[in-house]
Amino acid sequence: MLAHGGGGRLMEELISRTIVPRLGSGQSVQLTDSALLDVPAGKLCFTTDSFVVKPLFFSGGDIGKLAVCGTVNDLAVAGARPMALSLSLILEEGLAMDTLEAVLDSIAQTARAAGVQIITGDTKVVEKGAADQIFINTAGIGMRLQNAKPGYEHIQPGDVILLNGPLGSHGLTILLQRQGLEFQTMLASDCACLHELTAMLYENIGRSVKFMRDPTRGGAAAVLNEIARAASVCIEIKETDLPADKTVQAAADMLGFDILNVANEGKVLAVVAPEAAETALALWRSHPLGRDAAIIGTITRSEDKALVELITRIGGRRIVPTPYGRELPRIC
Repeated sequence: MLAHGGGGRLMEELISRTIVPRLGSGQSVQLTDSALLDVPAGKLCFTTDSFVVKPLFFSGGDIGKLAVCGTVNDLAVAGARPMALSLSLILEEGLAMDTLEAVLDSIAQTARAAGVQIITGDTKVVEKGAADQIFINTAGIGMRLQNAKPGYEHIQPGDVILLNGPLGSHGLTILLQRQGLEFQTMLASDCACLHELTAMLYENIGRSVKFMRDPTRGGAAAVLNEIARAASVCIEIKETDLPADKTVQAAADMLGFDILNVANEGKVLAVVAPEAAETALALWRSHPLGRDAAIIGTITRSEDKALVELITRIGGRRIVPTPYGRELPRIC
């Protein structure tokens, strides 16, 4: 009800009986206006994100798991060890309490598995029709790893591009479930926290990691073009080297999507120095989230007119453009 967000007894009961028992520990149980976090000396990374995915629950995850993983991953690719998250909930009047509890349970489980705390938050309830059941905003804080210093300025010709697994499963899973489409083999989102994968590289090959990014909205095509423009380089990737999931690729082909443009929530692209590429690949393949990792391309040359090219299976070349706009609806 709207009264659950009105600042009175119902709101106090919602927080104390439904939210805090699932998420609260330490400082957050005190319900003060801010949380106190002890951090060692060093550099902090800070990020924020919002999640409005529809449907709330999908094969492989839900909006709660997505909120934690998405924020953890933004810290992880920046070279940080995730430490703590804030959680703000915008709830629509009429939302079933069972639905809210299921989302909160998923948030708690995902945060525990990732080793991060939910230490502060906020709850608002809006009129029916003013939101779509649940919107979530998170902010995350992480400690920068000692050997991590990623940046576009470090990228140079000869560097190698790694990907930890097949593309496209998240975006296509959301689309198929929204449209009620089914395949003989159902798709599942790749939604996952990637901080262990990223830490593997930063801790073992250090400054040889030039840059990392998780290809969410806009997919790998958007990230590769962003790298090319920001670093003023050209990028060449090989279609035959891209890790593939036959079911995902079949769905993309049937629906007319370029797999490079489809969103992911459990994938990371890394640019590393060529002498460290095989070490990085072996490290990723030793982890469950990187067992299908592959070297997919290289930085070919410095160029004011940045370009991303795909070498096709038959040896041709095509330009990989930045996606123009929204191809898939509300995937995160």
